[in-house]
Amino acid sequence: MLILLLMNSLLSPAQTATREYQLKAAFLLNFTHFVEWPETIFPSNSATLVIGVLGQNPFGNYLEEITAGEKVNGHPVAIHYYKNMEAIKTCHILFINFTETNKLEQAIEHLKNRNILTVSDAADFPRYGGMIRFFTKDNKIKIQVNVEAVRAASLVISSKLLRLAEIFNPKENS
Repeated sequence: MLILLLMNSLLSPAQTATREYQLKAAFLLNFTHFVEWPETIFPSNSATLVIGVLGQNPFGNYLEEITAGEKVNGHPVAIHYYKNMEAIKTCHILFINFTETNKLEQAIEHLKNRNILTVSDAADFPRYGGMIRFFTKDNKIKIQVNVEAVRAASLVISSKLLRLAEIFNPKENS
């Protein structure tokens, strides 16, 4: 028992994730089943599908744990962590974890013409051109989708996922 307590106390925040971020990690993995990328994005039928985290990692090891051994349409899933935008080469879903508005805007601008599904829980994320924002309502994690940003990246989100989402309309929210 003492050993377990010591082990738990030695885990850094980067290794453990809150229940909220465990759920968000599960959402990220599930998005792979409800998003279509252009066929040219994968160089082969067995190319890796990459879920990335830009900025501080709020998921601990949980993202690796739930994606271990996973395949999506024959593509093995890998997790990559990025310290800066220039390091992003191959990525399909990117969770952006910046609290500074200017960094968030710069990241979205930098990724604008790429086929990367951008996700964050930053409040104004869709307004800056981000695609999916996590938010909490009635103690439940919900999603808000900027459909225009998704289309501009040549991605398609399944109507099944869109039915669960709040749709962001840039004209109404500017």
